[in-house]
Amino acid sequence: MASDELASKLTRRLKIEEGAEEPGSVTGTQDGVGGRSEEEKPATANADSELGAKLLRRTDINDGVAEHQQPSKKVFNPYTEFKEFSRKQIKDMEKMFKQYDAGKDGFIDLMELKLMMEKLGAPQTHLGLKNMIKEVDEDFDGKLSFREFLLIFRKAAAGELPEDSGLHVLARLSEIDVSTEGVKGAKTFFEAKVHAITESNRFEAEIRQEQEEKKKEAEDKKQRQAAFKDLKSAFK
Repeated sequence: MASDELASKLTRRLKIEEGAEEPGSVTGTQDGVGGRSEEEKPATANADSELGAKLLRRTDINDGVAEHQQPSKKVFNPYTEFKEFSRKQIKDMEKMFKQYDAGKDGFIDLMELKLMMEKLGAPQTHLGLKNMIKEVDEDFDGKLSFREFLLIFRKAAAGELPEDSGLHVLARLSEIDVSTEGVKGAKTFFEAKVHAITESNRFEAEIRQEQEEKKKEAEDKKQRQAAFKDLKSAFK
């Protein structure tokens, strides 16, 4: 195939440049005969070397020799993307994230997560920690970015985390004050609000009913007293 031929040529050129192979005569590459001039060779050689290096790296990645590097993430605004949380809550989450980002590289890796869970009083197994990261690891780099850290609390707020999961424990035991808006979950929060309103309305209705009953009893008593007076006066 043409691509294989190109890759072979580029690989050979790299070996020649590194001194691993002696350059040989190539037909059709003499000056002025379908080839490049001496002035063109340095520029094209550099371009070919760069392309060859990229092809070799791609081959190494496919063969499992080299690791794939994730492209840099776009800067995101947590205040606009995570509108379900207040600014104070996000700042508290950021403070907590930085507290456990011991490497100060903008990520919480497996060992840093292990330390976090231990300090929260809920140590996890190695597999448990890996599963915690996997749950929100959108770029598959095996560690938590700040955005992925916020996803933990979003999932907790949406009720998407099993109660026995490590992430649910992390959200519940964190020092972040999201007990009514976040960790209990948006669904649970609104259900609790509805229940509270219903209970309040029922309580008020019971009070009104008691007041109405007392008022009626007072009126009945007043009527009985008036009837007794009338009856008493009839015998005089």
